[in-house]
Amino acid sequence: MASTFTDLGLELMATGENAGTWGTKTNANLQLIEQLTGGFLEVSIAGSGTVALDIDDGALTGTAQQRVIKLTGALTGSRVVTFPVLTENFYIIENATTNAETVQLKAASGSGATVTFATDDKSHKIVYFDGVATNTGVFDTGFGSGDVTLTGTQTLTNKTLTSPKIGTSILDTNGNELALLTATGSAVNEFTLANAATGNDPTLSATGGDSNIDIAIKPKGTGETVFGTGAANATITSSGAHDLILDTNSGTNSGTITITDAANGDITIAPNGTGVAKAVDAGDNTGAIKIAGKETIWVPAVAMYPTTTNGCADIAQTELTAGQPELKTLDFDQSSDEFAQFAVAFPKSWNEGTVTFQPFFTADTTNTGSAKFILAGVAVANDGPIDVAFGTGQGTAIGFSGTANDLMVGNESSAITIAGSPAAGEQVFFNIFRDVSADNLTADAKLLGIKLFFTTDAANDA
Repeated sequence: MASTFTDLGLELMATGENAGTWGTKTNANLQLIEQLTGGFLEVSIAGSGTVALDIDDGALTGTAQQRVIKLTGALTGSRVVTFPVLTENFYIIENATTNAETVQLKAASGSGATVTFATDDKSHKIVYFDGVATNTGVFDTGFGSGDVTLTGTQTLTNKTLTSPKIGTSILDTNGNELALLTATGSAVNEFTLANAATGNDPTLSATGGDSNIDIAIKPKGTGETVFGTGAANATITSSGAHDLILDTNSGTNSGTITITDAANGDITIAPNGTGVAKAVDAGDNTGAIKIAGKETIWVPAVAMYPTTTNGCADIAQTELTAGQPELKTLDFDQSSDEFAQFAVAFPKSWNEGTVTFQPFFTADTTNTGSAKFILAGVAVANDGPIDVAFGTGQGTAIGFSGTANDLMVGNESSAITIAGSPAAGEQVFFNIFRDVSADNLTADAKLLGIKLFFTTDAANDA
């Protein structure tokens, strides 16, 4: 009976065979076993396509009969390296080829599993062949390139690190410093990072052994702390129904809080609802902060004067019941338009824009008709002519209650554009009259005064 060979090339001698050569053949088998357990071979696989590694029965020359195989050579395309079918063995394979091409390990035939070195993977893999009939497959054991080494650059994917110790820095994918870490020998406080589900915010929290811990953000040099994306407003808010507090030096009385804006920008303080912007001084004295916006001037009838032409009646004082309020009014006739005038030097904080007004009047009859007052204005500059025309007036009609001497307050008028292109420091003359063509009160409309509304763009007149 003739000798047979294993799938790895070892000679299995039959009884009575190879007389006088048993020693040679046994030594050859032992050398093969030595190669298979610890041998090393460099194999050039330069080029592209498929290249086969082989097993020489009973010989030491097979390229698949070593434990460690180093693949070398310059690749010109993807390379497939095949091993004999039915091989049951594990190999340490080093991909030492040059050029960015894939190297695939597989059985010479069949449809078994394969193992591939990626184009940039010039490392080691430990693989094994299962030798399953004609469907031999090769499998990556997970050792080799997947191991974490003490030296070299490696990428860890889907690894869980429990309480790792990181040195002085964390680098980005380019090897540049992303974050620097400074250790404190006696540290008891730290940051806690928490992610969040849909609709909730991730959080950065100060945690640790102390009860009350600040979070310190320290720009370098004259650098600033910047919030926002640049694509939307940056909002700083508090969590829940709690106050937002800005202080200096951890709440002591030193330091200054400065709020500045960009060129020609606004600083807006907008209390919610009926809330009021307040300031508290060192003596805990609280007062409301004056905010630029709509302001009111009360102009009583006694500050007005009838015009020379078509003027209303001069100021009259009416006693109702002794010891009770008396009235000073300008009385506007029911049959023709009558006029009165007054002047206002608006504060410097006025935005020189439009104004509105509300008339206050009464009548000494039981009439239920309405009275309509019209107000117009013109601005006059220093060293400018006063003999100029008023702008277009706006008015509001007020229905009388039908009860004599009732106070009637009109609705706020539409915006009144003041003629003369108003500017800071100018005086504004106003002309008010009763437009009898637009009302039906069959009695004198007795004007008590008006509320004059204007808008400021500064908190004071500095």
